[in-house]
Amino acid sequence: MIDVCLLGTGGMMPLPYRYLTSLMTRIEGHQLLIDCGEGTQIAAKKAGWSTYPVDVICFTHYHADHISGLPGFLLSMGNADRTEPLTLIGPKGLERVVSALRVIAPELPFEIRFRELTEKRETIDLGFVTLEAFRVNHNITCYGYSLVLRRAGKFDADRAKELGLPVQFWGRLQKGETVEYEGAVYTSDMVMGAERRGIKLTYCTDTRPSSGVSAAAAGADLFICEGMYGEREKDKKAREYKHMTMYDAAKLAKDAGAGELWLTHYSPSMNRPGDYIDAVQEIFPQAVCGKDGMSTTLRFRD
Repeated sequence: MIDVCLLGTGGMMPLPYRYLTSLMTRIEGHQLLIDCGEGTQIAAKKAGWSTYPVDVICFTHYHADHISGLPGFLLSMGNADRTEPLTLIGPKGLERVVSALRVIAPELPFEIRFRELTEKRETIDLGFVTLEAFRVNHNITCYGYSLVLRRAGKFDADRAKELGLPVQFWGRLQKGETVEYEGAVYTSDMVMGAERRGIKLTYCTDTRPSSGVSAAAAGADLFICEGMYGEREKDKKAREYKHMTMYDAAKLAKDAGAGELWLTHYSPSMNRPGDYIDAVQEIFPQAVCGKDGMSTTLRFRD
């Protein structure tokens, strides 16, 4: 399962009731954060999430509203006596940008490891989840991310018995290991069914809509997407600054066949996103307005 918490839903500048962009996830005992706008660590504490166990932080791009909270976030982790390495992932230039921000956080008791993205699409096996990065269309290099939690097929006990494999080897085969027994070699595909449907979470902000985004989000159980503007008259502004309206996001969710859409990254001029949700739901009924601290748990479906 994947625990999801939308820590901040604001774009450009924080508001008293809306922190800047960030998303926290928990997957099989690991935590992964996407974006770290100003106030992220405060938002995490308010939502009841700890910053200490975060293993990976991904950045969509390096505009301040997506990364300005990083120095304080790192300092909080260091002050909690963290010693485990932290992995940072983002577009090319990541190490240079983070090194500049760390002028005010120069000494940390843990190692920072950098993974810079250079291709239009990249897949990274993090061990606990598969990360799919896809480049989007903003006014600087920007990526969206999908978290894919795969699910193995069902173990075929009858087949294992037919092969004459003792029970003590079954668990190893279920984990994908190879087993040698009485001179023969057994692999997991011999006793495991086809891979079952897993869980997919897609996160995308700061872009114009495109078929590439809907393709990247295809089949997502939850699609968290920028809805910068709800006012119809702001469509021209969205195009000019390479952002999306709430209606653009709804169309992408529909094209992607997503299970649910959470809107986020609102313009500070849009005080009440909920005023526009009825029109958005005419395009995609499973759309909701994201709010700071909103959370859910995505589970495997039988």
